[in-house]
Amino acid sequence: MNNMELQSPSRTPCVTSQAALSRGKTVYHLSGAISLIAILVLALPALHLGGAPAQARPAPQGFADLAERLLPAVVNISATQVNKKRRLPEMPQFPPGSPFEEFFRDFLDRNQRDSKPRKSSSLGSGFIIDPSGYVVTNNHVIEDAEEITVILQDDTNLKAKIIGRDKKTDLALLKVNPKKPLPALKWGDSTKSRVGDWVLAIGNPFGLGGTVTAGIISASKRDINSGPYDSYLQTDASINRGNSGGPMFNLDGSVIGVNTAIYSPSGGSIGIGFAIPAVQARVVIEQLRKFGRTRRGWLGVRIQTVTKQIAESIGLGKPRGALIAGINEKGPAKESGLKAGDVIVAFDGKPVDEMRDLPRIVAETPIDKTVKLKVWRGGNSGKNLNLAVKIGELPEDVKTAKATIDNKSAVEFLGMTLTELNEPLRRRYRLDSRAKGVLVLDVKEGSAGKKGGLQVGDLILEVSPDKVLTPKEFKARIYQARKAKRKTVLLLTERKKVSQFIVLPVI
Repeated sequence: MNNMELQSPSRTPCVTSQAALSRGKTVYHLSGAISLIAILVLALPALHLGGAPAQARPAPQGFADLAERLLPAVVNISATQVNKKRRLPEMPQFPPGSPFEEFFRDFLDRNQRDSKPRKSSSLGSGFIIDPSGYVVTNNHVIEDAEEITVILQDDTNLKAKIIGRDKKTDLALLKVNPKKPLPALKWGDSTKSRVGDWVLAIGNPFGLGGTVTAGIISASKRDINSGPYDSYLQTDASINRGNSGGPMFNLDGSVIGVNTAIYSPSGGSIGIGFAIPAVQARVVIEQLRKFGRTRRGWLGVRIQTVTKQIAESIGLGKPRGALIAGINEKGPAKESGLKAGDVIVAFDGKPVDEMRDLPRIVAETPIDKTVKLKVWRGGNSGKNLNLAVKIGELPEDVKTAKATIDNKSAVEFLGMTLTELNEPLRRRYRLDSRAKGVLVLDVKEGSAGKKGGLQVGDLILEVSPDKVLTPKEFKARIYQARKAKRKTVLLLTERKKVSQFIVLPVI
């Protein structure tokens, strides 16, 4: 590995994503427990491009009064895991009097003594949100723990039980039973926090409880590839191993984030840390407290990023929103009027600037709420649509909708060999018996099909927004696009039962 690494601060090596390995980088969880793998795109320093300089917020005289008020509500968490007894090999069968028999018996006896269950522990942080003893922390702090101890500022040790946890956001809610009400913290509105605002972090770095550090918010809405709902606050406040689950405060003393991961060459702070925003954490924690699990909103669509080429091909202008690549047959969106090829640009009054914004916004939407969608539908004359959908509950294991596809004679066009479907072709390419569309049998090097990314075995379902069932229909749609002086068309395709949009050049 090179000198700069993004690693996980567990005692065991983490499994790194291919993208991260290519740069020799891994992301550190902040407790001593479980690896959090991530890729970081570092923020470039902001450049002042002219005009009067912005008014800098004055640095506070000190944080002592604020820290004194907040410290009693921040706790240390000790999670104990038991390593199960190893299974030893059976005694081999040797001929009577064999010298190996005694040797193996001694070997097995020694390992039998060494194979007893052993305990290991990890340290993390947390904070109290209710005087009755509810404590927030990270899921990776307490994952696989058989015994959890919450340690208060006065060194009082309290046994804790898990109320609920959510792996997708790496959050957990614990409950202790104190003899008297505990000091508790209040959630803040992280959406009002701005890049450059002062923040305070308190936690248990390296087992050194009650440690206070300060810094600023360095960036927001960071995606570090740790989960489907990434939208982290980035800070340069010094947070390290053991800070996992600890709070990030604004200068009002409200919790605006839950410290979760760092970027580091060795596990120590280099000024790049990440916190789950309070606006996201609060919803999850409230659901864990109420239901013992997370209940997320569900739209029932497959989406993909709107690239510059896709935006141009559907007349959207600048890339924005989330492109619908498919609709779950049993999902809420089925009855909403949404179609594959639509772009959701706003959801429940909230703009969808990027594709990754939509899953988080939908997940945070109350179940059974009817929300309004603002949709761009391309075609010969693109238009904005206002649709409504009643949000469902995300199943534990969503069965995604399968696009389906049919054949008669092969046609050469745009450097591709295209055909309708028949039963032998369905069996050969393992397609659904009800499948209908145009099958790609061959793609020549340097052809328009190759430039568009089409492959042998792909199914062309639409020359958006029109369905195509035969090569003849496909060619007719391409000729229409050329007549309209369009350089590209948007195709809805299916590859290995996964649908996606691609941009095909036609000139």
